[in-house]
Amino acid sequence: MKKILLLLFLSFPMFVKAQKSIVTTTNGKVQGLNNSDNTVRIFKGIPFAAPPVGDLRWKAPQAVQNWKGIKECTNFSASPMQNKPQPFYCWTEEFIAQPEPLNEDCLYLNVWTTAKSKSEKHPVLVWIYGGGLNSGSTNCAIYDGEEMAKKGVVFVSINYRVGIFGFMAHPELTKESGYQASGNYGFLDQIAALKWVQKNIAAFGGDPSNVTIAGQSAGAFSVTALIASPLAKGLFHKAIPQSGGLLSNMLSQNLEKAESQGLAFMKKANTNSIAELRKKSAQELQILSNNQEVGRFGTTMDGYVLPLNLFEHFQKGLHNQTPILTGWVTGDGSFLGDTKMTVEDYKKEAQTKYGDRADSYLSIFPATTTDEVKVAKQKLTLLGFAGLPSHLLASFNSKASYVYQFGHVPPDKPNFQNYGAFHTSEVPYVLHTLHTWNRPWQALDKEIENTFSSYWVNFAKTGNPNGQNLPLWKSYDKQKGEILVVDDKIESKTGFLKKEFDFLEVK
Repeated sequence: MKKILLLLFLSFPMFVKAQKSIVTTTNGKVQGLNNSDNTVRIFKGIPFAAPPVGDLRWKAPQAVQNWKGIKECTNFSASPMQNKPQPFYCWTEEFIAQPEPLNEDCLYLNVWTTAKSKSEKHPVLVWIYGGGLNSGSTNCAIYDGEEMAKKGVVFVSINYRVGIFGFMAHPELTKESGYQASGNYGFLDQIAALKWVQKNIAAFGGDPSNVTIAGQSAGAFSVTALIASPLAKGLFHKAIPQSGGLLSNMLSQNLEKAESQGLAFMKKANTNSIAELRKKSAQELQILSNNQEVGRFGTTMDGYVLPLNLFEHFQKGLHNQTPILTGWVTGDGSFLGDTKMTVEDYKKEAQTKYGDRADSYLSIFPATTTDEVKVAKQKLTLLGFAGLPSHLLASFNSKASYVYQFGHVPPDKPNFQNYGAFHTSEVPYVLHTLHTWNRPWQALDKEIENTFSSYWVNFAKTGNPNGQNLPLWKSYDKQKGEILVVDDKIESKTGFLKKEFDFLEVK
């Protein structure tokens, strides 16, 4: 018996060593951890850029300093600076970034992989979170990558700067940049993360020549920005924008207007230079940025990260052409606000906005009661925010595109209002993370979760979402309008919303 115990004792260090997940990156070695059944290696908090603090605040991301020894990467990094995250409306704690820590030092990413060696070359799926370019983090429960890794991809999630730290432009910043533009630092962070993926993902068993970027809401704005940006050329090979996109013309302005917003903020902060602003604490700047007179910071059409004329850029096919999977949730039309417009005012608005096309408009978006006006306005909001950008993106794309509408309603939770198929509700189905969301899941939910996550994984592997035992998803053609409609049943429908898109895309 003593011999057996001695052998076990002597072999124990070898056993522990076998359980460690150590990978060598271009900056140094990182150590992660294994999941409960040792099928997935997980690395959290790997730096992909230098901390954007001090003099690096409001600058393009800089290179990471190399380190000696082994860096432990077993916990998420701090979330980017933002207002304290807290659940609201339909977004429960599973959908919200951890309330602390929040820090400017936030440029880290996370990797989930089942690969045991770098020779395996799994497809890579890079997830970009939403939050209106004003909030968000990789540490939301519904963004966990373990199940997607089990389905055959190396799953990567990336942090990026948001709000004033990620998107403020200013004439001084433009002058010092070296590229005659400012703002869009959050997008530059994403590009830096994709460059890290190109250099390092093979060490985790990923294939740098098969990278898919995906994101929802502001993540979809980000994916569209990366599709448009010449700086992102060659860094990814497929794209999935969910519920939104820059072609909606939301949260975007030209450089001159963006710089004037920065000047207004500097005045509110009672400072006279960027140097003075850089001396202020991140907490103080975050509080000051909530001033409604200054407005919300967003995308800048700067001629560097993004083209000066985005629509023309896509229309001419100058963007990074890749297979695209895109779509929306039916609740995308309700989260942006309600309307109490009367039928008479609705018809007057149609006449003012569309003139001799008003009758056609009213036949496509009819309303004879105030309730019908509300439905019509929500539908228009949905199509303007997410539907039309998806349609246009697919129409301008020379590669295969796939479009969906997600309308499945999650099951009721006791003592909690049911918000229907609300904005972001598709994400746990897509990322196979229903287990992180506290709802009484039914067999149908699990079936949709498996189907939708399989579509995403198949697309990441081949550029085609279809696969064995999945409902056929036909590629999108502007003339036919094939859209995958997901309710209690999943089916591809021809001509779905075609007359609405045909009307709305006419300038």
